[in-house]
Amino acid sequence: MNKNCFIAIVMMFALSPSCAASRVNETPSAAGQPSGLSVNIAESRAMYIYSLSRIHNMEGDLDGALALLRAAIEADPNSAFMHTAVAGIYLKMNRFEDALAACETAVKLDPNNVRAHTLAGTILAGLKRDKEAIAHFRKAVETDPSKEEVYLHLAVSYVKVFDYEEAVNALKDLLKVAPDSALGYYYLGKTYDQMKLSREAVNYYKKAIELKPDFEQAMIDLGVSQETQGLYNDAISTYNELLEINPGNINVVQHLIQLYIQQQRLEDALSLLQKMAHRGVGGLETARKIGLIYMELERYDDAIKEFADILRQEPEAQQIRFYLATAYEEKGDTDRAIEEFGKIPATAFNYYDALGHLAYLYKDKKEPEKGIALLKEAIAAQPMRIELYLQLAGLYESMEQFEEGLKTLIGVEGRFPSDPGLQFRIGILYDKIGKRDESIGRMKKVIELAPEDAQALNYLGYTYAEMGVHLDEALQYLKKAISLRPDDGFILDSLGWIYYKMKRYDEAIIYLERALELIDDDATVMGHLADAYFAVNEYRKALPLYRQTLKLEPERKGIAEKIRRIKAEIGEK
Repeated sequence: MNKNCFIAIVMMFALSPSCAASRVNETPSAAGQPSGLSVNIAESRAMYIYSLSRIHNMEGDLDGALALLRAAIEADPNSAFMHTAVAGIYLKMNRFEDALAACETAVKLDPNNVRAHTLAGTILAGLKRDKEAIAHFRKAVETDPSKEEVYLHLAVSYVKVFDYEEAVNALKDLLKVAPDSALGYYYLGKTYDQMKLSREAVNYYKKAIELKPDFEQAMIDLGVSQETQGLYNDAISTYNELLEINPGNINVVQHLIQLYIQQQRLEDALSLLQKMAHRGVGGLETARKIGLIYMELERYDDAIKEFADILRQEPEAQQIRFYLATAYEEKGDTDRAIEEFGKIPATAFNYYDALGHLAYLYKDKKEPEKGIALLKEAIAAQPMRIELYLQLAGLYESMEQFEEGLKTLIGVEGRFPSDPGLQFRIGILYDKIGKRDESIGRMKKVIELAPEDAQALNYLGYTYAEMGVHLDEALQYLKKAISLRPDDGFILDSLGWIYYKMKRYDEAIIYLERALELIDDDATVMGHLADAYFAVNEYRKALPLYRQTLKLEPERKGIAEKIRRIKAEIGEK
C-alpha cells in the first residue's frame, strides 16, 4: 500500500464517526453545544492524526504531514496547538505567509500560546519585519518568562532595529531568570559591540566563556573586540586558548597568523604555518606563506628551498618563480637571480616587474648596458607601458645619469599627461640636478593630479622647510601628509623639522621623537632631533644623538662643533 493511499484511509476513518461515537452523539448537549465527551473524543481523534503526521514529518514527507494536520484541524478546529503545528510545516516548506497565517489563527484561538508567538516572531524576523516580530516575542516572554531562546530572539530583533537599550534590557531580564545563561552574556557582548562599547563587550564575552569554557564563537568575538581596542597581545592569548580547545579551527589559525604578521611576531607566525603544513592543511598556499616569512626573516636559503619545492610541483607558478628569483637577489647570488627572472615568460603578469629587476641586476654586475637594452627592447614592443619608462629612468638615476633619466621621462609626458607618478619622478630628477624651482613646480602638478599624494605633500613641505620659505604653506602640506600616513617616520620627521624652523621647539620634539622611534637608524632624523634638543638646552639628550649621527655620516658638517660646544656646557672633557 503506498503512502498516499494510507493517508487517505487514515483520514477517512479519522473523520468518520465510529458507532460508539454515533451513539454518544445521539444525546443532545445543553444549548445545542457539543458535550464534554464529544469534545474529548474530537481532541483524541485530532491528537491521533497529529501523531501520524509527526511520523511523516520525521521521514521528510512534508506534504503528507500537512495533509494529516489539516485533517486534525477538521477534527478539532479550535486547537491552537494544531494550527501552530501546521505553521511549523509551512515554515519547513518555505511557505512563510501561510505559516504566518496559521500562527495568527493560533494566537486568536489562544492569545497566550507561547509557541505560536515565538514561531510568528521568528518568521517575521526572517522576513526583516522585526518591529512586528518584537510584539510577538514580548508577548511570549510576558506569558512565560522562562524561555531563554525567546529573550535572545527579542534582543536580536531590537538590535536589528537599532534599539540597543531595549536589547540590553531584554538580555538583562533573561539573566534575572537564568543567571547562568552563557548565551545571555554572549549576546550582551554582541550588543555592546554593536554600540561600539568594546570594553563592556569584552567583560560580557569573558563571563560567557567562564560559564561555557568551550564557547568558541564567544572566544572569537572576544578576540576581535580586543583587537578593536588595540589589545593585540590579549587577542593573541584568546585565540591561542581557543586553539587549545579546537586545534582544527582553520579560520582562527589563519587569522592568528595574520595577526602575528601584523605585530611583526614572524617567528610565531612561522611556527603556526609549519604546524599547518605538517598536518597537510593549506597545501601550496601554506608553503608560499612560509617562504615569504623566511624572506622577511632574511633566511634566504630556507626561502629558496621552500619556493623551489613549490615549483617542482607547480612549474608554471610564475609568482613563485618571481619570489625565488628575489630570494636569490636578496641573498646576493646575482647569477642565479638573473637565471630565475629570465625564466619568467613575456605572457606572465609579472614579466615587466621581472624586467626591472633584471635591469638592476645587470647594473650590479657592471653590465648596465644589458639592462638598458632589455628595457629599451621592451619599450619598443610595448610603448604604452609607463612602468617601463619609469624603470629605465630609475636605472639611469641609480647610475647618477640624471639628465638621461629626465630625457627619458620628459620625452613621454605627452603620452601620459595625467600620470602623477611620472611627474613625481621628473620632480625628483630635477632636484638631483639642482633645479629646485622646476622640481617644486612638478610636485605641485602631482598634487593637482593627486591631491592626496602623501609623498609629494611631504616633499614640498620638507623642501620649503630646508629653504626656510613659505613655512605656513609647508606646515599645511605636512599636516595633510601626516593625516594620510600617520605612522610614516619620514613625514613625522618633516613635520617636526618644519616646527623646528618655525622655532616651535616643543612641538618639533614631539614629532621628531616619534619619527626616531620608527626610523632609529637614520642620521638625518637623529640630527634633527639633536638640533631640537640643543635649541631648548637639553644638551645631555642631544649629545649622544650627535655622536651617533657623526658615526653614521662622518662627513656631515657642523656636528663636531656642536659636540664641542655641548661638552663645554656640561663640563665634559
